[in-house]
Amino acid sequence: MRLDCAPSVKNLTSVKWILIKGGLFLVLGLMAGALLVAQQPTLYAGLLLMIAVWAFCRFYYFAFYVIEHYLDPNDRFAGRVSIARYLIPREQQRP
Repeated sequence: MRLDCAPSVKNLTSVKWILIKGGLFLVLGLMAGALLVAQQPTLYAGLLLMIAVWAFCRFYYFAFYVIEHYLDPNDRFAGRVSIARYLIPREQQRP
């Protein structure tokens, strides 16, 4: 039995709404970062937050661009789960 939460949802194609969505992600990230630094207002906490954000951005780039364009151009990935399935080695079939 297949369970779809929202079977009638279409892909977002409006440039206006794509930009609004991106802006909301930016605001959310800035607010979360500001709250973390406000809770622990040290240079060390700020630097660790910046390094974490930078590292996750680089991993996202690696997962969706480097793998698709350089390592395996024949594979197309639908999202983070398909990337994880690609990166996690499968057990060899035993006779």
